[in-house]
Amino acid sequence: MKEELLRFNKNQKYIIFDYETCNLNLVSTKNKPWQLAFMVFQNNKILDTADYILDWPNIEVSKEAARVTGFTKTMYNKRKSCPRKALNHFEKYLYDEDIIPLGHNILGFDVYIHNIHRKLLKLNSDYSYIGRSIDTVCLAKAIKKDIKKNKNSESIAWLYKLLNYRERGLKTNLQQCCRDYEIDFDPKKLHDAMYDIKKNMEVFKKMLWEVEI
Repeated sequence: MKEELLRFNKNQKYIIFDYETCNLNLVSTKNKPWQLAFMVFQNNKILDTADYILDWPNIEVSKEAARVTGFTKTMYNKRKSCPRKALNHFEKYLYDEDIIPLGHNILGFDVYIHNIHRKLLKLNSDYSYIGRSIDTVCLAKAIKKDIKKNKNSESIAWLYKLLNYRERGLKTNLQQCCRDYEIDFDPKKLHDAMYDIKKNMEVFKKMLWEVEI
């Protein structure tokens, strides 16, 4: 039924999130997440928002990561706060089964960084939210290549298939998605987690009218 599509469900809640990290390693606890931003929204209403700079001892951000994200020790030391408090706030929504986790390349990156966040706090891995998640990188590929979801398949299996789809010249980064939907953006601000999730939310709302989920 068309009415079951998310585009028509004005009551659905989402948590859109993004981590910034020391480097691109997906498993090492040396790759500490130093920024976590998230926003909880329902239709056009923002229910909660947070932008945490996470306080870790001996943090070492690579030169390339610092260049891309704008990380500076001055900013970090000024804004850093308790990583457990941030995680508790975030996971209050992340593990709520009525809320859909959402992000750009979260299945390929941020879910692993969230696990590193937990490991650094001596918590066990818990990926139980992934089955509810939506990745806008995957949706971008589905839209550009007209890859439709099989009605009988699970959404998460379809999304992982799209995550692993590769084609030379196919651009699905957030900057390209903003261009595709004529969404104003400042390239200098991209890779700041809070700025990214705001732009990604705009992209997602456009995508919902192009893909049947």
